[in-house]
Amino acid sequence: MPTEHKEQWWSSFRHCQPLPNHTPPDLLFGKGISKVTASLLLSVKPMDKENENAATEKIAHMIVKKAIHASQEYYLNYVQKEEEEAEYAVRNIQWATCEDFSVERGQQQIEEYISQTWELHKSWLHCSEFLWEEDLQYSKKYHYRVLWSIPTRRKPIPLATASTYFVIEISKTKPVTLPVEVFFFLESSRLIHRPEHCRFREKWLKDIIENKIILRERLKLP
Repeated sequence: MPTEHKEQWWSSFRHCQPLPNHTPPDLLFGKGISKVTASLLLSVKPMDKENENAATEKIAHMIVKKAIHASQEYYLNYVQKEEEEAEYAVRNIQWATCEDFSVERGQQQIEEYISQTWELHKSWLHCSEFLWEEDLQYSKKYHYRVLWSIPTRRKPIPLATASTYFVIEISKTKPVTLPVEVFFFLESSRLIHRPEHCRFREKWLKDIIENKIILRERLKLP
């Protein structure tokens, strides 16, 4: 195939434009193109201007519609949530001072903090317990666990539970009149939360329980 015919054919094929009327089918046939395909390529008619404009307008309308929809979803999923977070004031309690702290007082205040600041559905049940005391060089840390579950009438014994771990730290170097330091984290997570900076999400507990149930089903545990 001469070079000029080959260039014309590839250009027409890529852009779905008709080949020149004088292009002999023999130039196409025998070069990897069947007679039927060659005939179709030669019979392609150009789209008239009116239909071409209508098709372009339709595509443009679809693009604009999708862009508007994407913008609305972005606003609802991100911007609106950020505005709500900005308006939300993180709630906390007045934690005991270092000199007034005791293991029992710490557990009571954890319960108080949860009941007053965490937004949870009433179906959630929990129990808290003291775990151990950790004596460090410059402080003492007291570890607690709060165990969560959602028992139902059909399943009074839940298939899975979720744990949150609290740590109350008493400084050995700072004045004893200062409040204790408190932070907590969820099981299977290394992210540390501080009550004065954190808005607790019920979804965190749900995700832990759902993941445990999925794993249980995959392992086919009873």
